Amino acid sequence: MRLNELGQPVGEPVNGWTGAAAPVAQVLQGSWCRLEPLSAVRHGAELHAAWSADRENRVWTYLAYGPFSEEAECIAFLKTMEGKADPMMFAIIDQASGKAMGVGSYLRIEPAAGCIEVGHLNFAPALQRTPLATEAMYLMMRNAFEELGFRRYEWKCDDLNAPSRAAAARLGFTFEGIFRQATVYKGRNRDTAWFSILDREWPRLKTGFEAWLSPDNFDADGRQKRSLAECRGD
Repeated sequence: MRLNELGQPVGEPVNGWTGAAAPVAQVLQGSWCRLEPLSAVRHGAELHAAWSADRENRVWTYLAYGPFSEEAECIAFLKTMEGKADPMMFAIIDQASGKAMGVGSYLRIEPAAGCIEVGHLNFAPALQRTPLATEAMYLMMRNAFEELGFRRYEWKCDDLNAPSRAAAARLGFTFEGIFRQATVYKGRNRDTAWFSILDREWPRLKTGFEAWLSPDNFDADGRQKRSLAECRGD
């Protein structure tokens, strides 16, 4: 425990910290997918078609907006989101087909504190539980830690959103607690579950991601040989 001159416990010094860099709208290139700055004109029709494959609209339950029954309505919404610095939204593109299959964003961006959140995640059914989805999250994490220099990477979701909580755990986030009655959306209360990854934890997580994403980790039918947790050595 560190004490100041008054004998009070204080945090560890952050030597040489000058802040992180704000993210920029750029392409994040992977092997399975790439992330492009969101464009309503370029990506809107493909995203609407991909999301519409979810006939029950499950992908919209825990988002504050949507669903959009008409393509024009979806594109109009996406126009309100494109070009923003916070949230900075990306379209997730399938390398094989070249089509947009989902979105994700950086938000609550605080370069001076070194804190950034990933959110507005909406993966179409064809993107869910695929290497593309995992690689998209890896690319955003790698950019945040290695290129931009953030110290803390956050994931937040409705505490009742079991798939999102499971995804955070699978990706290596640490659960930190619940903010009760944090907000109201779609006329409902939301208790928000908080998760994070710290910069010192990133090297081990990165090794696990890269081992899992390797083509050698998948059999001829595309089934994983080792889980992401096994690749991390959990």
